[in-house]
Amino acid sequence: MKIIGEYKVLKLRYLAFVVVLYSISSNGQTLTDYLSIASQNNPEIQSAYKEFEAALQKAPQVSSLPDPSLTMSAFGRMIETRVGAQEARFSLMQMFPWFGTLEAKKHAANLMAEATFQKYLDSKNDVYLKIKKSYAELYEINTMIQLEEENLQILNSYRELALSKFKSGKGAMVNVVRIDIKRNESETKIQLLKDQNLPLQIEFNSLLNRDLDEMITIPDSLPLVENDVPLERDSLFVSNPKLMGLDKKIASFEAQKKVVKKEGYPMIGLGLDYSIISKRDVPDLEMNGQDAIMPMLSVTLPIFRKKYSAEQKEVDFMLQATHYEKQAVKNNLQTSYSMANYNVSKAKTLKELYKKQTESIKQAISLLIAAYSNSGTDFEEILRMNQDLLMLQTAMVSANKDQFISQSTRDYLISKQE
Repeated sequence: MKIIGEYKVLKLRYLAFVVVLYSISSNGQTLTDYLSIASQNNPEIQSAYKEFEAALQKAPQVSSLPDPSLTMSAFGRMIETRVGAQEARFSLMQMFPWFGTLEAKKHAANLMAEATFQKYLDSKNDVYLKIKKSYAELYEINTMIQLEEENLQILNSYRELALSKFKSGKGAMVNVVRIDIKRNESETKIQLLKDQNLPLQIEFNSLLNRDLDEMITIPDSLPLVENDVPLERDSLFVSNPKLMGLDKKIASFEAQKKVVKKEGYPMIGLGLDYSIISKRDVPDLEMNGQDAIMPMLSVTLPIFRKKYSAEQKEVDFMLQATHYEKQAVKNNLQTSYSMANYNVSKAKTLKELYKKQTESIKQAISLLIAAYSNSGTDFEEILRMNQDLLMLQTAMVSANKDQFISQSTRDYLISKQE
């Protein structure tokens, strides 16, 4: 069956992931490596997987025959029959549901197990998205720290230039003071960013369910997709586990309707009755003391129909509820996908703007520094333009983060394979 095949594939993937997990060194880990670790360690993923394994055990339960019944009777006072006294009696009975009932139950249970499997896939994808968001935020903080440290070095070089101009009588001491103010501001920002990095590191390692102080390798850039391949609207969510899981639930409820119908039919029982007969003290009595064996047939009479009607209505209501739930999920997916698309486009547009503005500001700063070297004027403008440059650089980093998160959200919504 399909679900069993997928289960075996998952087992093989599990072994492969374990090999990868122990072969990855603590240094140089990539985002893919972290996702592999999370797939084995994250308790939310493991919980969802165990629910799927539990759901697989439902089919053998519902598709089994009810236990046979064995009745034993011993007579305190023997009942006399023509061929002897009846000493004991044994009755064995096996009930059989109506034809096809057990197979219908098994089919419904397997469909519900497949729905649980899709829930597991969605849980895994959701955790992956959380990891990517946390990873992007760590990238943003660490890159901003680097930019602030570079800015601090630039301010130190400006201070040397302003101090040199003051000593030569071509500049004012207030320029040095202004730089010291900016340096103090930059040092404070660096410290705050480093403090902010700690809870983000704890969050990331918590998602991987490992030691909170474990080192995290942060890249210099995020894996961004600049050239998107447009997808047909009708095929956007064909692989989304939420919708696929609801489709399986709908199919399971349809199968349960057949189960309820078949349960309203009689159950048939086949059995055997065995009686131990003692011999009579009568000469030449035919079949004297011969034990009696009697086959039995039993049929239940499902005449109280209210419970079957109620079960049928229950399944119908659950079926309608699941259809409404599917439509609601689909609407939310379309809204979220549209917003994620917009955010990706917005980030790309802003990055183009920041790139052009950065080039212009760098050119302006070069001209201002050359003018200051000659005349000693406009130093305050140099500081202001340098601050603008830092703001553009940090905005570019944030735009990269926003694009990556929106891109990852979009991949989650369409269930793009890693």
